[in-house]
Amino acid sequence: MADDETHIRELIERWAKAVHEGDMDAVLAAHADDIVMFDVPPPEDGVRGIDRYRATWPPFFDWQRQGACFEIVSLDVTAGDDVAFAHALLRCGTGKELGADPERRLRLTIGLRKQDGHWTVCHEHHSFTHKD
Repeated sequence: MADDETHIRELIERWAKAVHEGDMDAVLAAHADDIVMFDVPPPEDGVRGIDRYRATWPPFFDWQRQGACFEIVSLDVTAGDDVAFAHALLRCGTGKELGADPERRLRLTIGLRKQDGHWTVCHEHHSFTHKD
């Protein structure tokens, strides 16, 4: 299992780097065609399918080009034989946002399944705490 956990950790670290760099092909790599994502912006009932998942990223990449960061602060992985999950905290924000709230963290949960011997992301959940 430790080897699987290492592979999953590396997969998530590559994904986070790709998100930060705006590399769509690498963001989509290792994602299932039937992925379900619950994201910070709407829709409230989530995004289903790789095409809709893909469509969520260009506005985020545009926002990130304003100087925002997207970096993993902590990452925990638990892997079974054919399913796994990970949860992480990320620094995600512009310099102004993080300056106003240095402890601001994006919460990330990822669900994976093993398909044909490879780990595949089938679920993502991104959220921030509600501060009001």
